[in-house]
Amino acid sequence: MKLYTYFRSSAAYRVRIALALKGIAYEAVPVHLLRDGGEQLGDNYRAVNPSALLPTLEDDNGVVIGQSLAILEYLEETRPTPPLLPPDAAGRARVRALALTLVADSHPLSNLRVLKYVKGELGQGEDAKLAWQRHWLHEGLATFEALLTRDAGTGRYCHGATPTLADCCLVPQLFNARRFGLDLTGFPTLVRIDAACAELPAFQAAQPARQPDAE
Repeated sequence: MKLYTYFRSSAAYRVRIALALKGIAYEAVPVHLLRDGGEQLGDNYRAVNPSALLPTLEDDNGVVIGQSLAILEYLEETRPTPPLLPPDAAGRARVRALALTLVADSHPLSNLRVLKYVKGELGQGEDAKLAWQRHWLHEGLATFEALLTRDAGTGRYCHGATPTLADCCLVPQLFNARRFGLDLTGFPTLVRIDAACAELPAFQAAQPARQPDAE
């Protein structure tokens, strides 16, 4: 199994966490998002994933999947132990909704290609770009915090006593928030869950600083 990845890509980070939680060995294939204008935009990577986005998973059976959440669902269906979705339909729906709150509603607005457009084509300066990024990070995390605090399903982790796909998505987004100087004092539940995740070897192994392409 191959994972096309970049150490600071939060989408790839999600998948690395899931692979580590499930104990799945893989070959990391680094794709540098900044070098030479972005290696993901070159013909070699576009032949693997025409969207030019990371990550991409290439399974040993020849299956190739882009989109991090689709990869997480694929891993859950093909390598179900340990499970990263609850056994009940309501619990699975809740975890998926939590994951999508970050993966679909928040993260894309501060993705690299969006930020490049804000600064390039729209002519905004570095301060405006950073303000845009912090705004959408804050909006997504505020929604996530509210969803967790109002629901009795929240436990040590986003849902119950074991990590789920929601935790795989939360931890990278908090990494982004800290990286760009977002104040997290208004998100005590998220910070608590992130600390619980940080105690687990799987989350430690997936950290950006521990990747072979880390700079």
